[in-house]
Amino acid sequence: MTNQRHSTVSDLLEAKREGLAQLCRQYHVRRLELFGSATGAGFEPDTSDFDFLVEFEDLLPEDHADAFFGLMEALHQTFGRPVDLVERRAIRNPYFLQAIEPTRLVLYAAAGNPKIRV
Repeated sequence: MTNQRHSTVSDLLEAKREGLAQLCRQYHVRRLELFGSATGAGFEPDTSDFDFLVEFEDLLPEDHADAFFGLMEALHQTFGRPVDLVERRAIRNPYFLQAIEPTRLVLYAAAGNPKIRV
């Protein structure tokens, strides 16, 4: 359950906007997106999990593992709910990419403005 009641995912993301951008910088994230049920009408503020699509900066393998697992734990702590973290470069199934495309919501993009777009 979240610390506060939020009626929509947009409310929840906006409440965490600055902290999320800080986490992305800390864990060397190039791009972070939310996808799945959390971006649609099926979002349940107290029970839905969050599915994130992430792209990291180029890192050494040992730094990459620390960034991946550190970010996953930090997102879980930040949102107080289960988190699935999927790396974009690890997706080989074009049907999976096609299925999630309509639900993708960019939360952070290091090359541009790091503000969350909700």
